[in-house]
Amino acid sequence: MLKEFKNHIKAHFPLLLQRPFLVACSGGVDSVVLAHLCAALQLDFSIAHCNFKLRDAASDADEEFVRQMALQLQKKIYVTNFNTVGYVAKNKVSIQMAARDLRYSWFAKLVKENNLETVLTGHQADDNLETFLINLSRGTGVGGLLGIPSKTSALARPLLPFTRDEIEDFAKQNNIKWREDKSNKETKYLRNRIRHKIVPELKELHPTFLQNFNNTQAYLQETSVLAEDYIKLLKNKLFVRKNGVIEVSVSKLLTYKPLKTYLYALFSSYGFTEWQDVANLLTAMSGKQVLSRTHRLVKNRENLLLQELKEANSDVYLVNKDQETISYPIKLHFQNVSEIGITNDTTIYVDKSKLKFPLVLRKREEGDVFYPFGQNGKKKLSKFYKDIKLSVVAKEEQWLLCSESNIVWVVGKRADNRFKVNTDYANILKISIL
Repeated sequence: MLKEFKNHIKAHFPLLLQRPFLVACSGGVDSVVLAHLCAALQLDFSIAHCNFKLRDAASDADEEFVRQMALQLQKKIYVTNFNTVGYVAKNKVSIQMAARDLRYSWFAKLVKENNLETVLTGHQADDNLETFLINLSRGTGVGGLLGIPSKTSALARPLLPFTRDEIEDFAKQNNIKWREDKSNKETKYLRNRIRHKIVPELKELHPTFLQNFNNTQAYLQETSVLAEDYIKLLKNKLFVRKNGVIEVSVSKLLTYKPLKTYLYALFSSYGFTEWQDVANLLTAMSGKQVLSRTHRLVKNRENLLLQELKEANSDVYLVNKDQETISYPIKLHFQNVSEIGITNDTTIYVDKSKLKFPLVLRKREEGDVFYPFGQNGKKKLSKFYKDIKLSVVAKEEQWLLCSESNIVWVVGKRADNRFKVNTDYANILKISIL
């Protein structure tokens, strides 16, 4: 097994031969063997152990065992204790989810603070089969059938090609001791029921069942790569990026069948899960939207707009009388000039004597009106936005430069007629977007 492990590291995890890393070790056979294999290859690593304080004296005994193992292997060890029960009560999650959140958050902190390559965990082939069956029992797409990834941005799992039997045989042949967690024998947990009742039956169906399963997953992963490449091409074709917003044509989306499958492929990476709501958005009125934790999809006329969620900005920004430039939230330049030049979307000229300082830079408010330059009379700002076909997202991001409550400039769009220069050319203020 050592030779196979060495070849596997060289082929798939070459950076582990060059950079220090962390081995997560619970004291169980998988992570203990992983640490011994890495030590046998003289790799540069440290050991991390989490004491979740869930099994009283047994948890402390696991911690002491891992400490002694690190001493034997002459490796630095990091140990932390968690109030797992308290975390469960506070965050309303299961024990398993709490333990997962706590340990991976701590691992990430260790990697960052100690400039380590990654964290190695002891997941192996049987774990992968169990995860596959759990996902299958709950209903899943192709992603769920791919099982446990061998590498992510934060973790590496070099034992995935090896079975639990192979790992235990290696430990026994090399007199490697490990700790048994009695809770792993209890069948009240779904994973344990699958491990002790279903997997043995499956292995009896065929002597090479687990190897056949690994081969099938490899084929699925290859198929997944093809699908991902196709989706990338499709996004390049459909997604039009404009000012930080992605615009997608509804009419083009509707040509793809099965529609929900395509919607999932295109938008699942942005956190969306309510696919009927997303599908309904295609025929909804403008302004309707669907939210995920990180993004939103907004119907805007004949398009969907995909935008990352940002904190609502209700702030206002002041511009003092003698201020020449501001850099935030947008870049504006203020200059006293003696004559009027070319007026366009980025530059206006106003009568400074009509302004009340400090000027205010803000977003729209209910009931806003202004007097569009070049037109007679006033207009509701909402009507002006509609006339120039401003999208729902663009309306929310549009800045207004105001004198007291009066709009001086719908920035980048239209100046207000009330502040135009008439005859007093001694008070011309040029305002430009930088």
